[in-house]
Formats: sequence, C-alpha cells, structure tokens
Amino acid sequence: MGYLVGITVLWAFSFSLIGAYLAGQVDSYFSVLTRIALAALLFLPMLRPHLLRGRQRLALMGLGAVQLGLMYIFFYQSFLLLSVPEVLLFTVLTPLYITLLDDLLFRRFSPFHLVTAALAVLGAAVIRYRGLDGNYWLGFLVVQGANICFALGQVGYRRLSGELPAALPRLAVFGWFYLGALAVALPAFLWWGDATALPSTPLQWGVLAWLGLVASGVGYFLWNLGATRVDAGALAVMNNALVPAGLLVNLLIWNRDADLPRLALGGAIILASLLINEWWRRRRAPRPA
Repeated sequence: MGYLVGITVLWAFSFSLIGAYLAGQVDSYFSVLTRIALAALLFLPMLRPHLLRGRQRLALMGLGAVQLGLMYIFFYQSFLLLSVPEVLLFTVLTPLYITLLDDLLFRRFSPFHLVTAALAVLGAAVIRYRGLDGNYWLGFLVVQGANICFALGQVGYRRLSGELPAALPRLAVFGWFYLGALAVALPAFLWWGDATALPSTPLQWGVLAWLGLVASGVGYFLWNLGATRVDAGALAVMNNALVPAGLLVNLLIWNRDADLPRLALGGAIILASLLINEWWRRRRAPRPA
C-alpha cells in the first residue's frame, strides 16, 4: 500500500504540469514519446532478457503498449479538449472498468453497470452544464479510452505477476514494459506528430524530463508493483485517491478560478455512481459458508 500512496502523491502534480506547461504548446505525441523513451532508458540498463521466456516478454510488452503507450495517447489528447479538473474527475471511472474486466474474465455481466455509467455521464454534464458541445463529450470519451487502457494494464499485470516466480527481480524485467510502450509511441509520433511543435523553453524540457524519468519511470514500476501486493478493493480505492489529490494540487496552485460548486456537485454524482457500483459488486459477491 505504501507504494500506491507514494505514487498517488507523485502523480497528483503530473496532471497540472501537463495542463499548464505542455498541453496546446508541445506536440502531444512528442510528449508521449519523450516520456516513454526516458523511462525506457532508465530501465534498459537493468534488463536481463534471459529471466523471462518469449511469451512472458511479449505479454509484458503488450501490457506496456496498452497501459502506457495507448493510455498516454488518449490521456494527452484529453488535455486539448478539457480542463485539468475535468480530466481528473473523469478518471474516477477506472475502477468501474476494472470491475467490468473482472466480469469479462469470469464470463458474467450485469446490466446494472450501464446504470452506474449513465449516472457518471450525468455528473459529467453537470460539471459544464452551460458549455456542453461536441468537443466536451469527445474529451469525456477520450478520457474513458485512457481509463480503459489503464484498467487493462493493471488487471493484466496482476495476472501476469501471479504467474511469475516470487523470487524474480522485477527491476530486471520491467524494461520490457517500456519497450512495449515505445513500440506504440514511436510510430504514433512518426505518423501523427508535429515536428514543429517541440519544446521551446528549458522549463518545458525540464517538465518532460521529470515526467519521463520520475512520474513514468519510477512511478509505473512502483505502482504496478504495489498493485500486486494489495487486494482488488484496496487497488480501486487508490485509483480514486488520485482524483482528490490531483484536484487539490490543481485548484490551490494553478486553477484558483474554477467553478468549485459545479465541480463539487458533478464530482459527487460521479463518485455516487462508483459507490453504487461497489455496493452492487459486494452484493453479488459469494458469501463464505
């Protein structure tokens, strides 16, 4: 749990750093590529390829491609469509996707999930009631794409880690995770990136270096390691702890003019959808004999 708490505090600043210094100023695909490349460079010297079999390497690369590569592409695009508080609030649905993925693994589904999802959409509408447009709803959907990728990565890594020897040094194999993410980020920049919108100030380069080496490099390794050491309920709680932490940082330092009552009301509705979903999940859970 300590790893998850520490990385939550670390990531709380990442949202605002992206929104304040990179979004709309630096090409989003270049930002994604730089973060992942720096994280990969941090871990590649420690990589010991012989410790994993071929299928295990591909599985870890696949998780990196989804949880980090695809997720970042969605994530950075969302800052072009939404404010930082809106992005943060819309990430609260990640545990719902974790539940849905768990249901999928066990071949079960409850239409009740659609009710909680609809309630979350209502909360999103409340947050910007007077400014609803196509870009706003596109931003909401883009954040959900990031949420699904992040949820897939967490569920998949927990399952893969359970199949690996307990004595396996995770530091010596986690480089495969970043190589998988790099396999997505590099083609994305080459196809869609804008080479004329690179960082133009030392501050922007510094923010990218911090996000790549610390938030992405150290952060994702410790988060995934922590995810394997807690149960699903604790993991869901920590997924949402990032929302109030990130909001607190953003509203106190960068966004003091935000419409706090509307944010609070919409956020409360979204949170209610999550709590209802959790109540339903526990209600369906088999009781010990």
